[in-house]
Amino acid sequence: MMPMKLAELYQTAVARCRAAGLAEAELEVSFLLCHLLGASRAQLFLDRDRCLDPARIAAVTALLDRRLHDRVPLAYLIGEQEFWSLPFFVSSEVLIPRPETEQLIEAVLATVRRDGGASTILELGCGSGVIPVVLALELPAAMVYSLDRSLAAIGVAAQNAARHGVAGRVRFINSDWYGGLRPAASFDLVVTNPPYVARAVEPTLQPEVRLHEPALALYGGDDGTTAIARICAGLKEFLRPGGWFFMEIGADQGDYALGLLQRLGGYHELAVLTDYAGLPRIVRARRVVNKRSHCTESTSLSSCPHTKV
Repeated sequence: MMPMKLAELYQTAVARCRAAGLAEAELEVSFLLCHLLGASRAQLFLDRDRCLDPARIAAVTALLDRRLHDRVPLAYLIGEQEFWSLPFFVSSEVLIPRPETEQLIEAVLATVRRDGGASTILELGCGSGVIPVVLALELPAAMVYSLDRSLAAIGVAAQNAARHGVAGRVRFINSDWYGGLRPAASFDLVVTNPPYVARAVEPTLQPEVRLHEPALALYGGDDGTTAIARICAGLKEFLRPGGWFFMEIGADQGDYALGLLQRLGGYHELAVLTDYAGLPRIVRARRVVNKRSHCTESTSLSSCPHTKV
């Protein structure tokens, strides 16, 4: 393999990506080169006449082959995805964070800041940790508890919590939904982006998703509502009176989720919020305060742990 200028390698790679039908060929090649060369996108332009040795060219070609032939998502190839304008580690053990989940966090923050904040937060299904990490960053007085069945996912999320300096305020728990919580645990906010893709649509998904993203974090049963039903059924036991619940959903699940919470009872200010495309994307609810009972105050982890021993 002969040496090649950076500009030539870039153009060749972009042409291959376009021919393979990638919608953002230039962006993907830029990120790939930045990762392998340890450079910024500005440096790629400034160093366009730099001559690359055969070993570097071979490394780029190898990753590009995996992207185009095996349809491995770019984020898994470089081990990183931007979210909330921050870099997050990702691996094939976790879903790649998506813009819709940023909108979930925006909705959460707008509400809890209006109400004066949240001391204790429960997040169900940590994945890469973007939700608990961002909430810990944005709500510095809060303690965040994040559950996930996958130990591998918790490992990735814990790395991201450490990377962004919030490891002391995010506690990860290996648990199947509420199973790892003490019965007396009570949270000001419960938030989740559960598996909500219907198994029935699996053949229609892009190969990047269908072949490479973890099924455990994607599919919510035949119709996509299995996890939604379980989360809503157990919610009242752990969401304090007056506390807020936010859940990301599929675009066709708004009526189902809202109707489920209405039938369960004990909630008000129920709404389905739309995403930037105008599609139903977030279910919001607030637990009713029972005037005949007092609301249990949140306590510290050391004096009254939320998790089972």
